[in-house]
Amino acid sequence: MRTGLLTEGGYPYASGDAGLWCDRLVRGLGQHEFDLYALSRSRHQEEQGLLPLPPQVTRVRTAPLWTAEGDGGAVGYGRRARRRFTEHYGELAGAVCAAADGSASAAVADRFANALYGLAELAREEGGLGAALRSDLGVRTLERACRAPGAPRTAREARVADLLTVTGHLERALRPLSLDWYGEDALGAADLCHATSGGPAALPGLLARHFCGVPLLVTEYGVHLRAHYLGQGPGAAPAVRALLAAFHGRLATEIYRRAEILTPGNAHARRWQERCGADRARIRTVYPGMAADGFTEAGEAPERADPDTLVWVGRVEPAKDLVSLLHAFAQVRRQEPGARLRIVGSPGGPEGTAYLGHCRALAAQLFPDEAEGAHAVGCNPVSFDEIGSPDAPTLPEVYASGAVVVLSSVVEGFPTGLIEAMFCGRATVSTDAGAVVEVIGGTGLVVPPRNPRALADACVALLRDPERRARLGAAARARALELFTVEQNVAAFHGIYLEIVSHCPVRRDLLDASGAPLPFAAPAESHVPAHWPATPTWALPTTEPAR
Repeated sequence: MRTGLLTEGGYPYASGDAGLWCDRLVRGLGQHEFDLYALSRSRHQEEQGLLPLPPQVTRVRTAPLWTAEGDGGAVGYGRRARRRFTEHYGELAGAVCAAADGSASAAVADRFANALYGLAELAREEGGLGAALRSDLGVRTLERACRAPGAPRTAREARVADLLTVTGHLERALRPLSLDWYGEDALGAADLCHATSGGPAALPGLLARHFCGVPLLVTEYGVHLRAHYLGQGPGAAPAVRALLAAFHGRLATEIYRRAEILTPGNAHARRWQERCGADRARIRTVYPGMAADGFTEAGEAPERADPDTLVWVGRVEPAKDLVSLLHAFAQVRRQEPGARLRIVGSPGGPEGTAYLGHCRALAAQLFPDEAEGAHAVGCNPVSFDEIGSPDAPTLPEVYASGAVVVLSSVVEGFPTGLIEAMFCGRATVSTDAGAVVEVIGGTGLVVPPRNPRALADACVALLRDPERRARLGAAARARALELFTVEQNVAAFHGIYLEIVSHCPVRRDLLDASGAPLPFAAPAESHVPAHWPATPTWALPTTEPAR
């Protein structure tokens, strides 16, 4: 089968997100062909180049979402095309404004969908959609929808600067409508489109379904709509936040309505999809596949752990709430004076760098350097390291160095660090954020977020009970090996691929250019003779001969 794999800012770029997961999927499904369609996020990402690709990847096509298109001037459309653009974009903007007050009616969803596909057809026939969206006509059309009777107050209060900001965002998000990926020599030749996230990455799949009838599979390990909400900074104007949230909510609803199957990575993501209108019958939870090989040695040697050491591993940023962890560790030290805390991770951008500096200063304030005697050098019970440093050469060795692995986040998606700790057979103490409870499944202790006392009590309980630590660590390792391996992930998607193409075959000519039958061009039932008995022979009553 030929699969069109759709990505945004990820695979097959060397610096992309979720690259490992996609690469493992493609390499694990060697019996299928893959055409990669990638949307890049920055010039730097494109300059980094592509990853080495396996032979089953037959084509790679890329398109940027970061370039500025259109000069904001006049539209190059004729009168009829201008009228079509104004009609469709006005309908889309009207649906966005109608949804900006939180409404989610079926009429608004249909209005948004019809306008979206109308713009796609206009871009296919006339081109120039990006310039039209950024033009004065596009801005005036958006303003007219915001000022229309019945529009919510946040939309009516949008200023010119707000409208320009929203216009630029919509043009970038709708840029896939203008791509030349929807012919019979591109996505139209695929048996299945697999979008590796929602949002703009799934737009090409929607259009391949609309123009060519190709079924769509959408995988979300991080819900795109949730990521948009979290990414809206406090400095954004209320009108901008409301309009963009409404647009992404409408787009998510359309993607969830049209996808043949949705595969969230956890129940937390599944609830987001259902809240946006996804049909529960078309949802299959597929956990991300992670390679367990590198953690095998640590998992099979639990005695290597220092019984007094707590370990935190992750990306240093405010959402990880290391401040609460440090205050909790101060309470741990009062009850267990020999306890130590290892914080291993790199800062996430400038904000993370500043946060890391704040945490170092707080640790120095809470825990002055201590020395065992008058002639010994003092040291701090809290250490900060990065992976690859002499004291933290690899992730398995970091996890293996501690008796308990701690997660203190207030916001969390799918906690891959916890799964790595589970592969290593380590007991865990975590805050109840995101999919933590689903991942742990009773094999670790879970406490409320922003509660240093509860976090400290759970850590002390495990530090004082080595037998309980061993039981929890063994149970965690068994759960991780059962649910979160690459093999489990690949097998699940192989079955889903076959399920989709068996129920939703692409209707094309039944023969290819050489005259050979196209695989999956017609369902298997079409080859069954027309007249079959209503009751199968094995279900018919039997008559025994008289004796």
